[in-house]
Amino acid sequence: MNTRIRLVPATTDSLRIGRVVGAAITATALLTVSCSAAESAERPAIETKAATSAPAESPEETRPTSQRKPYTIAFGGDVHFEGLLRARLNNPRTAFGPIAPVLRRADLAVINLETAVTTGGRPAPGKQYVFRAPPSALTALKAAGVDTASLANNHGMDFMESGLADSLANAKRAKFPLIGVGRNAAEAYRPFRRTVNGNRVAIIAATQVLDSEFIQAWTATNSKPGLASAKNEPRLLHEVRAARRDSDTVVVFLHWGAELVACPTEVQRSLARRLISAGADVIVGGHAHILLGSGYMSGRYVNYGLGNFVFYNWGPKTGKTGVLTLTINGRKVLKEQWTPATIQGGVPVPVTGAAGRQALTSWKSLRGCAGLSAAPGDDSTR
Repeated sequence: MNTRIRLVPATTDSLRIGRVVGAAITATALLTVSCSAAESAERPAIETKAATSAPAESPEETRPTSQRKPYTIAFGGDVHFEGLLRARLNNPRTAFGPIAPVLRRADLAVINLETAVTTGGRPAPGKQYVFRAPPSALTALKAAGVDTASLANNHGMDFMESGLADSLANAKRAKFPLIGVGRNAAEAYRPFRRTVNGNRVAIIAATQVLDSEFIQAWTATNSKPGLASAKNEPRLLHEVRAARRDSDTVVVFLHWGAELVACPTEVQRSLARRLISAGADVIVGGHAHILLGSGYMSGRYVNYGLGNFVFYNWGPKTGKTGVLTLTINGRKVLKEQWTPATIQGGVPVPVTGAAGRQALTSWKSLRGCAGLSAAPGDDSTR
């Protein structure tokens, strides 16, 4: 297990608990049009190594590289505990099942929490699919090795402001940092911060996906609680520039894309370019229910779709999932590793052997229509 050096994250006073060992998860169900669905499978630690060339360091990065050593950060897709997954919370420490050790091995791990954390509140009026989970969901995340989770998505306020207040209160009690959400805009856009192996890491979360009738009600403002919205692009870019000034690695974790659309939209591509110009080093996210391409744009790392992760839906495409683990030093992504999995009974089960190698090849091929490169030196401004 990696040694972790941590600072108190900006959104909460959480400290990371020690990572637990082992787990076993399964779940299954039907594909919906609401939010994520995916399969996962067991993996043979299959990895691809990025080229050693990397973009020149920016003037903002002034800390001597001798003070830093590479670290790893793992990303998973959409998580909720609806349907048959609710029973997994009877023993939250094993709720993520066989995928948990993959998350625990990384120095940092991040997922998208596609649910309000509340047992009360009123459902968003007219919304067909609304998700909520009890506070034990946060215990499940911590036990699986997750360091922070984004609530900036189109289900984060399914139970409106009272549900949001519960989510924030439950996170505070659990000492678990949620990002992309807050009592006002300053809190919602505030990054999760931690220092790992001498690297000052900042992770900002925001959603580009909101039902039109809830954009105003769900978006955090200076005087109102809510979510960090990527639709307010100037504010998001401002926060990235601010984080760039005092961070070695800036990560932007987004809810973006179009459901079941296999290639990134022009809206995604455009936002990725602007975020990179603002100083983002890594941009990852999901929402499409399926996997999308990963690779390099202008020397920075972009993932357009992590797919579903712990979710009650599965299918031939929506059940494909995995964990993306990046090895980073400062602004440089040194290596990408994809741990392929399939959702079985609602939870990711790593895929091994020949099936794992085939899944890895399939995942690599997704970067074709994404316009991304396999190595940082092979791309232009795409």
